[in-house]
Amino acid sequence: MNTLLIIDVQNDFCPGGTLEVPRGDTIIPVINSLIPAFDAVIQTQDWHPEGHHSFASSHDGKDPFDIIEMDYGEQVLWPDHCVQGSSGAEFHPDLNTTKTEVIIRKGFRKEIDSYSTFYENDQKTPTGLTGYLKERGISELYVAGLATDFCVKWSVIDGLREEFKVHIIEDAVKGIDINGSVEQAWKEMKDAGAEITSSEKIHF
Repeated sequence: MNTLLIIDVQNDFCPGGTLEVPRGDTIIPVINSLIPAFDAVIQTQDWHPEGHHSFASSHDGKDPFDIIEMDYGEQVLWPDHCVQGSSGAEFHPDLNTTKTEVIIRKGFRKEIDSYSTFYENDQKTPTGLTGYLKERGISELYVAGLATDFCVKWSVIDGLREEFKVHIIEDAVKGIDINGSVEQAWKEMKDAGAEITSSEKIHF
């Protein structure tokens, strides 16, 4: 079953949002054009409570993009974003969500961030996506969305670790790019075994 995983195409990650990915909205027409080719479409949604521990505003004297040490390791501190129920947490209005079968929400536990679609940042707490995919008999994923160097990267790496075949659609992802993090993310994903493709190469 050909499956498209659309990661975090939400208002706060698009231009005008509180944690915008530069030109993040430019991938939406590409994603929309691909949707009819897939048998199944799954989306993820960053879904933080107010005062989430990954927000810089939750730590006195800290600024967005500072790095602190948490129980589970290093954590980049972010501007408040994708707060539950806010317009910033909603999917971008141009994204076609009609065919979406399931939405995996992540980052809803206040004390731990969640980049990956499969695990929270402790690398132990599952989101339930692995079980859903295996129950459906899905073994191969095509990944699109935001941001290349964080939620896309960790979802790809964890998907490979969970023994799925993972393809990244290079013209359907965009990154934030903090100190070369996009280039590093591509290297890590390739080294982990991800296959790189583009929208024009997808024909089933």
